[in-house]
Amino acid sequence: MADTDAAAAEPVRFKSNYAVSRKIEPFYKGGRIQISRDGKFMFCPCGSKVNVLDVETGALLHSLQQEEEEDVTAFVLSPDDEVLLTSSRALLLRQWHWREPRCARAWRALHPLPVATMACDPTATLLATGGCDSTIKVWDMVKHYCTHNLKGSSGVVHLVEFHPDISRLQLFSSSMDYKIRIWDLNSSKCVAVLDGHFSAVTSLAFADGNTLLSSGRDKICMVWDLESRESKRTIPVYETVEAAVLLPEKGDFSQLGVKKQGLHFVTAGSKGILRVWEVASAGCVYAQPVPFAPREEPSERSLCQCLWVPARGELVTVSLEHNVMFYEAQTLQLRKQLAGYNEEVLDVKFLGPGDSHIVVATNSPQLKVFELATSHCQILYGHTETIMALDVFRKGLMFVTCAKDRSIRVWRMGKAGRVVCVAQGLGHAHGVGAVACSRMKESFVVTSSQDCTIKIWNIPESLTSKAKAASISSPETLHARVTEKGHNKDINSVAVSPNDKLLATGSQDRLAKLWSCSDCSLLGVFSGHRRGIWCVQFSPVDQVLATSSADGTLKLWGLRDFSCLKTFEGHDASVLKIIFVSRGAQLLSSGSDGLLKLWTIKTNECVKTLDGHEDKIWGLHSNKQDDMVVTASSDSCITLWQDVTEIEEKEAQAKQEEQIMKEQELSNLLHEHRYLRALGLAISLDRPHTVLMVVKAILKEPEGRKHLEENIVRLRKDQKEAVLAFLVTWNTNSRNCHEAQAVLEILLKHEAPDSLLQFSGIKPAVESLLPYTERHFQRLSRLLQASMFIDFMWQHMRLGDTAQQDNGTL
Repeated sequence: MADTDAAAAEPVRFKSNYAVSRKIEPFYKGGRIQISRDGKFMFCPCGSKVNVLDVETGALLHSLQQEEEEDVTAFVLSPDDEVLLTSSRALLLRQWHWREPRCARAWRALHPLPVATMACDPTATLLATGGCDSTIKVWDMVKHYCTHNLKGSSGVVHLVEFHPDISRLQLFSSSMDYKIRIWDLNSSKCVAVLDGHFSAVTSLAFADGNTLLSSGRDKICMVWDLESRESKRTIPVYETVEAAVLLPEKGDFSQLGVKKQGLHFVTAGSKGILRVWEVASAGCVYAQPVPFAPREEPSERSLCQCLWVPARGELVTVSLEHNVMFYEAQTLQLRKQLAGYNEEVLDVKFLGPGDSHIVVATNSPQLKVFELATSHCQILYGHTETIMALDVFRKGLMFVTCAKDRSIRVWRMGKAGRVVCVAQGLGHAHGVGAVACSRMKESFVVTSSQDCTIKIWNIPESLTSKAKAASISSPETLHARVTEKGHNKDINSVAVSPNDKLLATGSQDRLAKLWSCSDCSLLGVFSGHRRGIWCVQFSPVDQVLATSSADGTLKLWGLRDFSCLKTFEGHDASVLKIIFVSRGAQLLSSGSDGLLKLWTIKTNECVKTLDGHEDKIWGLHSNKQDDMVVTASSDSCITLWQDVTEIEEKEAQAKQEEQIMKEQELSNLLHEHRYLRALGLAISLDRPHTVLMVVKAILKEPEGRKHLEENIVRLRKDQKEAVLAFLVTWNTNSRNCHEAQAVLEILLKHEAPDSLLQFSGIKPAVESLLPYTERHFQRLSRLLQASMFIDFMWQHMRLGDTAQQDNGTL
C-alpha cells in the first residue's frame, strides 16, 4: 500500500510525443535466401529489394532497392562475400557492393524473358544466369561481357550450379524437362544429360569431384557418378523434396543416427521436418519430431529451402510461411526462428515479467511470440482457424487467445521463455472475436462472440500455480461459468474493470453495456455513438469508461449515471483501439487510416498525431512502465514506440541553457571588441540583427572598413553563406543598406565568381539584391544632385556677399 500511495502522490507526467524505436516489418516474401560465409548476414528477397539482416539480432541493416521497382527474380552472393548480383523483371542485372550499399554496375541481361536462377563460380569471376527463355548465359565478371550462350534446355531453366573444381569448367543445369545437363564451358557444348527424375529437380549437391546428389519433387533423391555419368543409387524419401544438403564427413552426428562412415544427407520438403538419410542403406536414420498437431494439414509448414552454414555449425531452413529457422547441426535442435512475413496483424500485446516479448495474432491459426532483444520468434500451434484477439494477465506470464474456430486457449510462458498451451475452452456457437482477462488475479476470462453472447470462464488454480502448471502434460478443459446474450449484433470488444467487479462490452449495434462480473447481470447502457463501437476500456483510476467508434469519435462515460462526459473528435476514420496512458490522464487511440492520436482528457486536446502505418491499426498496447507502446497493423508491420517526452524536454532545456550561455558570451565579446568571435557566434545563433550590430560596431572603429574586411575574409564558407542571406534582408531597409553594401563589396572583391556560384541560395540572393540596390543607387544619385544644387546656391550666396563688401569699400 505504501508503494501505491507513493505512486499516487507523484505528479502525473503528461506525454507529448512518441518516437519509433523499432519496427518489425516484412523482410522476406518468398524466393531463395542466402547467408554470408561468416554466418553473420542473411540476404532475403522482398519484392523489388533484397534485404540484408544481422543474423544475431534479426535487425534489418539495409535494403538493396531496384531503381525501376520491379520484383527481384533471382540473386546470388559471390563466394568471397564481396559482391551481390541481382536480376529483376525489368531484364536488368545489377552488381552491388552490399556493405555500403550501392549499385556498382547495371547491364541488360540479354535474356528476352526474366532470369529464374543465378550462380557464381568458386573464383567469383564467372556468373551463370538461367532464364525463362530456356537459355543459359555465362558472364565474365572481371571484363564484363557475356562469354557463353548455352541453348538446348527445355522450358524454364530453374537451377544452375558450377562444378566446385574450377579446373573442369563445368556447369550443371536443370529445366522443366526434369533432366540434369552438364555443360563443358571450354567447348560451350552439353556433354552429358543425367536422366532419372520424373519431376522438377530442386537441388544439386557435390559430395566430391565425382559424386553428385540431386533431389526432386518426384519424392526421390539420386546419387550420380560423374565419371560414368550414371545413377549409383536412388533413394525414395516419400515426400516432395525442395532441398537436400550433404552432411560433412568430419563431425559428430551420432545424435542424428549417423553410426557409420559414408554419405549422409538431410532433406527438407513437404512434411515440414528435416530428415537424415544414409546413402549406403537408402534408409532414413533420423526424423525431427513434428512441431504441430498431426491432425493439422502440414502443407503450409512445408520447407522450401535448406542451407548448411559451416561458420555457425547450423542448418537453416525456410518454410512456405516465410519463417527462417536455425537448427544446431549436430542435434537439429531449434536455436532461433525469424518470421519473414506476418500478413495482416490483428492484435498484439506485451508479454513477460519485464515486457521482454510481444505476442502477435496474425491472419492465421498460429500465434507468434517475438523476443524483442533477438527477434527470435516462437510459432505456437493450437487453433485451427484465424486468431481474432488476445489478452495478457497482469503478471505477464499467462495470456488468452480466441479464434474463429469458436475456441479459446490459455497459454503460459516458462522461465526459459518457452510458451505452452495449458487450457482450452469450447462453447460459443460462432467465432470468438474478443477476449479480456481479469485484472487483479488470474481468476477468470471474459469472451464475446459473433453469436452475440458473453461468456465468463473460471481459470483453475492449477494453472495459476507455477509448480502445478509445469506438471501439466496436456491442456485442461475450461467450462463457461456464465453465458448471457449481450447485444443484437456482433460484439467487437470486451473489457474488465481494474477491481474485477465490472465488465463492459461494445457492439456493432452502436451500444456499450456495463455488466456485473459475478452473475453477468446488466447494470446500464451507454448510448450515443452514431456507428458501431470498436473498443471499450476502463480508466485505471477513475470510474470512467472510454469507447471508440466507427463514427470517428472517442467518448468518456460516467459509470454512476451512464452519461457522456466528454467527446473527442479528430479522427477522419473509424477509431479501432484506445488505451489509457499517463496513469489515466491521457488517451491513445488508433484509427483505420493508420494514424495514432494522443489526447489529454482534461483539455480535450489532441496533443500529437503519429503516422507510423499505412493501413488499419488493429493492435495497440502499452507496457507496464508506461514508457513504450506497441502497435500492429494490416500493413504487416509491428511498431514499437518510445515515450520521448522527457528526452525532448531535457533537449529543449539544454538548448535553452546553451542559448543563454552563447548570448552572454556574445555580449562579453562585443564589450571586449573581439569582433571576429562575436561575428561567428552571432551567425551560429542565427541572429541577423546581432550580426548587423557587430558590423555597425566594426565600421564605427577607426579604420573600420579595413577591420571589417579582415573579419569577413576569415569566415568559413558556411558563415559567408549565412552573412549573404542576412545582408539580403538588411539591404531592403535604407537605414542598413550601407552596411549591407559594404559586406557585399568585400564578398565580391575576395570571392571568385566560380566560388560565389557554389554558395547555397546565391541565385535568389542576387535576384533580391538587384532591385533594392538599384533603388538605393537612384536615391543616392538624387541626394547627390540635391547636394550639388545646395553647393551651387551656397557659392552664389558667397559671391553676392563678396560683391557687396567690395562696393562698400569703394
